[in-house]
Amino acid sequence: MTELRTEPAWYDLEGTANTRDLGGLPTPRGPVRPGVLIRSDNLQGLSATDVRTLVDRVGVRTVLDLRTDSERAKEGPGPLREVDAVRHVDVSFIPDTAAVEQDAGTVLPDRWAHGPVHVYLQYLRDRPASFAQGARALLRPGGMIVHCAAGKDRTGVFVALMLDSIGTPREAIVADYALSNERIERVVGRLRATGTYAADVERIGLDAHRVNPDTMVDVLATVDSEFGGSVGYLRASGLQQAEIDGLRSRLVGAD
Repeated sequence: MTELRTEPAWYDLEGTANTRDLGGLPTPRGPVRPGVLIRSDNLQGLSATDVRTLVDRVGVRTVLDLRTDSERAKEGPGPLREVDAVRHVDVSFIPDTAAVEQDAGTVLPDRWAHGPVHVYLQYLRDRPASFAQGARALLRPGGMIVHCAAGKDRTGVFVALMLDSIGTPREAIVADYALSNERIERVVGRLRATGTYAADVERIGLDAHRVNPDTMVDVLATVDSEFGGSVGYLRASGLQQAEIDGLRSRLVGAD
């Protein structure tokens, strides 16, 4: 087995707190290629320098935005929306009707009463078409950056599914998921500074935003038992085998 990546590939951008490249993570056919799949928190605060870094140096050509329509409406268009070379794919893992019924300033429904494993599995059960659409976006040429608000929950589940589908060892997937804890104070600070997320942050508190590695262990185990694994889930979501094979080619390269 390929050794685990020893250092996380952070992008220390001016306008985000939790942006990192999945390049270097192991698979049975070699490491994930850098610059193909990048994960992040909200991109609204990107500076002009950040945009040049992502577009010109990294080669980002697709943004997969996992926020709800309500979040996007409250935040407004981000800087990458102004770049003609970058295509945006907007999908959501959360039914938006619940979000818009919340009090002003609270944009996400309170779905956490039964814990994060329940929430993550609801993403998968509620929105298989959204996961399929995100996977197809990853098949487009150029790099793709996927983000939600904090870059750890919705983004974490999508990234875990993509990595698992190409054979990345579970321990590497879980370790990457847990890396968001290294930046969580900065992530929460950025969310607290926005009118969109401030009320949620104050209501939930910092500690509740930290991720537990066991959460992703349990989620992936349930994907195995309920869907026959990540590849089984993607097939049931509508992806063809050629598209699933394409994910491996995009992320790792041809055999």
